[in-house]
Amino acid sequence: MSAAPPGMSPLRSGGFLVLLAYRIFAILSYQIVAVTVGWHIYQITHDPLALGLVGLAEVIPYFCVAPFAGYLVDHLPRRKLGMVACAGLAVTAWILMAIAVGWLPSTGTTLIYGAIALTGTVRAFLTPIYNALFARVLPRGHFARGAGVGSVVFQLGLIVGPAVGGLIVGVSGKGASYATAGVLALAALVALALLRVDEPRAAAARTPVFASIHEGLRFVFGHQVLLGALALDMFSVLFGGAVALLPAFIKDILHEGPEALGILRAAPAVGAVLVGLWFSRRPPELNAGRLLLAAVAGFGVCIIAFALSTQLWLSAALLFASGLCDGVSVVIRSTILQLATPDAMRGRVSAINGIFIGSSNELGAFESGLAAKLLGLVPSVIFGGCMTLGVVAATARFAPKLRRLDLRELH
Repeated sequence: MSAAPPGMSPLRSGGFLVLLAYRIFAILSYQIVAVTVGWHIYQITHDPLALGLVGLAEVIPYFCVAPFAGYLVDHLPRRKLGMVACAGLAVTAWILMAIAVGWLPSTGTTLIYGAIALTGTVRAFLTPIYNALFARVLPRGHFARGAGVGSVVFQLGLIVGPAVGGLIVGVSGKGASYATAGVLALAALVALALLRVDEPRAAAARTPVFASIHEGLRFVFGHQVLLGALALDMFSVLFGGAVALLPAFIKDILHEGPEALGILRAAPAVGAVLVGLWFSRRPPELNAGRLLLAAVAGFGVCIIAFALSTQLWLSAALLFASGLCDGVSVVIRSTILQLATPDAMRGRVSAINGIFIGSSNELGAFESGLAAKLLGLVPSVIFGGCMTLGVVAATARFAPKLRRLDLRELH
């Protein structure tokens, strides 16, 4: 693992910079796919439930693969495994391109959902690989600041990806947008190929797969702070997932075009970037638990207000504010994850984190689409925001260690 003076910025680490390049290229790739496929599906169906099914098509294979992905990350060379995953991300983007331009004949949405299922499979590897390599390129004392920088890069991907995707769709069409996503996935592959990092030696005798997965689950569910942070984020995203319904809001409420979709998809990420920049210089430590709970409650309030907005500028401002709140949650949760997890279990714990967090976005998309079908577009988002506030109250009640958390206790 890299050693560095305590006061040195994590950005002085060459390995960390290359790892960030991998992260930004991979995020840009699948964010461009996400914004393009949402527009693609809604053009075909004009049905908000169909937007929710995009999330379901991704999360089912994600759920199935993630535990085994974590096991593989803990037992195989992480860098090479990440390169294979990036190649898979490129292939799925180009399959969608072939569908969009007519090279693969399709009269409905079945092939699109199939390609998204492949995306969910390879995405199960991307974050566990990043988190495992993160701990190899930075010393432990830099984890909090590194998590802030990583959050900035992640959120920049959420800003630039949707904006670029919406712009390319509006100017050059869906095929060009998917093709761009494929090229970016290859760029992520190249970044990992260039990364120089000492990886832990594989154990002489490997624990059986299911016993190893069970070990990771036992660790997470026995750690109240880590479990509380993951559950809080999961359920708030699950019920507060208005982003999946943005194509419907833009067409039916705001009456705008695909460029507006890029703006609204990017707005939360702009807020989160500002928070990440702040925390990269002043990491949250004292009263981190209370700050986390307050931020998720603020997120729920912003989602309720967004549902009631009929103006593009106001909707963007509310999503920006939700991003400020979400950014606080991301940095604190990421820091808890890195500080609380033993190095030998980073792949498995990160995969479980992915099931809690990564899959909650897709499940949230399905929940939002189904609720919109049953309750109507605006009432469904208001319901989700209210449920988020309920989740905060329940977490504060049943996870007292998280509520009282000071991050210095985990160093």
